[in-house]
Amino acid sequence: MTRFRFELMEIWKFASEISNHLFDIADLLTEKKKYRFAEQLNAAAMSITNNIAEGSGSYSDKDFANFLNIARRSTFECANIIAITFMRGYIPEEVKEKHFEKLHHLSSMISNFRKTLLKTTDK
Repeated sequence: MTRFRFELMEIWKFASEISNHLFDIADLLTEKKKYRFAEQLNAAAMSITNNIAEGSGSYSDKDFANFLNIARRSTFECANIIAITFMRGYIPEEVKEKHFEKLHHLSSMISNFRKTLLKTTDK
């Protein structure tokens, strides 16, 4: 079976798992009629996996690294949205902390992978 490169990447699989949980929070926000919060969270979560996938189709590691930078920044956007939704009382603290931990780990994974790609382009 033909597969896309990103489907085989652990970083994309982990990002997809996190995004799926963030979509659940977005669904909850929609139920609470907090549509803008839900839209932003859906878009930011999609941006993470979309940029990893899109970057994996790049012809150069440097180009892929640029897409990873965008994906990493989207993890921060998701964390901010989670923080604000917590402050507004839309999610409990344990949900915020669980997602912060996962987003922080994903951010580190993306950073480390990006550094590896950039090292190969420096040679």
